[in-house]
Amino acid sequence: MRTVRIVVCDDEATMLDALRRKIELFCAERGTACEVVCFCSGEEALREERAPDILFLDIQMPGLNGMEVASQMRGRYRNTILIFVTALSEYVYEAFDVGAFHYLVKPFQESKLREVLGRALEQWEEQAGGGETGEDSGRSQEEGARAILVKRGGISTKVPLESIIYAEVFNRKVMLHTTGGDIEYYGKLTELSQQTGADFYRTHRAYLVNFKYVEKYSATTVWMEKGTALVSKKQFAGFVRQYMQYIGRERGR
Repeated sequence: MRTVRIVVCDDEATMLDALRRKIELFCAERGTACEVVCFCSGEEALREERAPDILFLDIQMPGLNGMEVASQMRGRYRNTILIFVTALSEYVYEAFDVGAFHYLVKPFQESKLREVLGRALEQWEEQAGGGETGEDSGRSQEEGARAILVKRGGISTKVPLESIIYAEVFNRKVMLHTTGGDIEYYGKLTELSQQTGADFYRTHRAYLVNFKYVEKYSATTVWMEKGTALVSKKQFAGFVRQYMQYIGRERGR
């Protein structure tokens, strides 16, 4: 069994020790062999020559801050799963630039840490199992070829998922905005979202967006390659989290 190398970098000794103990406990309960290495400064972490599989990184630190450390780390180690741990939520947008997997805002519940760590370990296991091999490339091509069937007036039309920019629903009709034009049919957005997979996200009860075509966003709006979609307050955090994961997947391909 391969051992996962987890690096924790935080200038607060109590936080550093607490994270180490909770990570080791979670890995033991999960049956995952782990090596947890702790550093109290970004400079110290950067001197380490071995690549971290998972990196928990504070943003506010004396000397080099977490964003600067993350940028240098990403230049060396493309596949490191990066999780920011900070008291400030305002850096969440900058986290996209370094392909962050998640963004934990202090104080956070232990249940949230376990949830995020669990998903990070699952991604690490996928990478360790051949994520950089030709097998993974074949899987990506297969996913890219997926399509849905849209029935209109007794005629079924095949619509590749990768061609859908975003979808919206009104008056019991779904409108697909695709790279080849708009397609309207009677249906439910819930059913469509169940078919589209991880590259899509339902930002609002009336909108489903394809991350591939997102150009920019705010807390209320997502600007797509063509058109815009609304974002509800309760869906915004989930949208940001999954978009980070999408960017990470794309960089790993």
